Amino acid sequence: MSMKGTLDELHFSVELLEGSAALRDVIDKHIHDQTLALKSAFFVADLGVIVRQQVRWRTKMDQIRPFYTVKSNSSPMVVEILAALGTGFVCSNKHELDLVKGFGVPSQDIILGGTCKQLSHIKYAAKHNIPLLVCDNEAELRKIARCHPKAKVLLLLTSESCCDREETAIPFGSTLKDCRHLLECARELSLHVTGVKFNIPSCCQDAQAFSRAVSDARCVFDMGEELGFDMSILDVGGGFDGSEAQLDKVNQTLKPMLDMYFPLSTGLTIIAEPGAYYVSSAFTLAVNIIGKKTVARDFSGQPHNALSANDEPEFLYYMNDGVYGSFANKLLCEDSISMPLAHKEVSAEEPLFSSSLWGPSADDLDQVMERCLLPELSVGDWLLFSNAGANGLGASFTDGEEHKPPVFYCITEHDWQELHNCGITLDVRMTNFSLVPCCLQPNISKASVSTPA
Repeated sequence: MSMKGTLDELHFSVELLEGSAALRDVIDKHIHDQTLALKSAFFVADLGVIVRQQVRWRTKMDQIRPFYTVKSNSSPMVVEILAALGTGFVCSNKHELDLVKGFGVPSQDIILGGTCKQLSHIKYAAKHNIPLLVCDNEAELRKIARCHPKAKVLLLLTSESCCDREETAIPFGSTLKDCRHLLECARELSLHVTGVKFNIPSCCQDAQAFSRAVSDARCVFDMGEELGFDMSILDVGGGFDGSEAQLDKVNQTLKPMLDMYFPLSTGLTIIAEPGAYYVSSAFTLAVNIIGKKTVARDFSGQPHNALSANDEPEFLYYMNDGVYGSFANKLLCEDSISMPLAHKEVSAEEPLFSSSLWGPSADDLDQVMERCLLPELSVGDWLLFSNAGANGLGASFTDGEEHKPPVFYCITEHDWQELHNCGITLDVRMTNFSLVPCCLQPNISKASVSTPA
C-alpha cells in the first residue's frame, strides 16, 4: 500500500539510522544543534516502534481490529503510517477528520467519537459519509438524527470505576436501563444503532470489570436485536498502555469473555481504540533547564529558604516546557509521566538530590513532577523523558505565545526494510532523508533516577 505524497508539503524529514546508530545518536545530534541555537524543547520519534506495535497487536489481538484514537497524538507522520498499516481511526473533531481523510482513509474506517459533539462536526461527518458515531444520551441521539440521519450509532456503556483516580471523574456512558430507552428512542427517530462500545481504563487490573462490560454489552445487543436493529459492531474501547505485559493481560482476560458472549461464528466485527499503545514509547521529549532554585527541608519536610550546614538541599528546576504544553497528560493522569534522565556525563559516585520539575509559566499548577531524585543540574542542561508520545503533542501556550516543539522522525535501516517488506512505501523524495551515523561517545547519563522513599 502506498502512502499519499503529503510529506514534502508538511516539511517532514526522516533520519535513517545507519549501521549501529540508535535513538540516542539522534537525540545527541539535535541537542547539539539546539545548544548552538535557541535550546528549544523537541521530540524524537522512532517510527519503527509504531510498526512493531502493530505487528504485536496482530499477533496477540488478531480477532480485534484497531482504530487509532487521533487525539492521543495527531502527528501527521503517525497517522500516515497507521493508515498504511490498515488501522481505522477515531476522531474527535473536524480537524482530525480532515487530517485522516487527507491520507485517503475510507469513510467506513473512521469513527466520530466523543459523547458531546458540535453540530458542525456531525454535519461534516454526514457530508463525507462517515457513518459511525458514538452516543450515550438522548440529546445527542436527537442531534445525530437531525444532522446525520444515515448514521450508524455505537451506544457507549458506562463501566464501573476500578481505579482511585477514576472515582472523581465525570461518568460517561449509559446504564443498561438507559440503553433500553436510547434504543427505543432511536427506533422512533428512524436512526440505526449498529453496536456497543465500552471502555476499561489501562490502570484497571480487575478481570471482573471486563466480565461485567462484555456481559452488559451482550444484553444491549439482545435488546437491540429484539427492537429490530442489526447489531454488528462491538467496540472494546481503549485502555492499552503500550506495554506487552499489559496487552497480554488484557488479551488473557478479554478473549475468553468474547468467545463466550460474542463467538466468531456470529460474524460480529470487534474493534478497539488503542491510542497511547502505538505512540507512547515511540516518542522521547528533550527539555532544557532554564532556571534553578535551591531550598532546604526541615525535619517536618517543609521547604524553607535558609539552608544550614545540616540541611539537605532540594532543587527546583524550571524547564522550557510544562503542563500547558507537552506535559498536558499531567492534567489527565497523575502517574503517566516517566522519570527523566539527565543528558550529561554522571559518575556512579555522584549524589542524587530531591528535585522538583516545573514548566516555564510561573503558575502553581505548572508542576511537571513533584519529587524525584536527580544529580545536581545546571541551567542549560537537558532532561530526557521517554514514553512521551501520548496526549502531549497538541499546541501549548507560554506567555501568550503558541509553541509547538518540533518532532524529528527517525527509523533504523532494519525497520525501514521491514516497512518495505510490509508493502509500505513512503512517498518521500530522497532529499527528505539524512543518514545518522553511530556516535562514538554518546552523552546520555547512566545514573539511576527514582522517586524518594
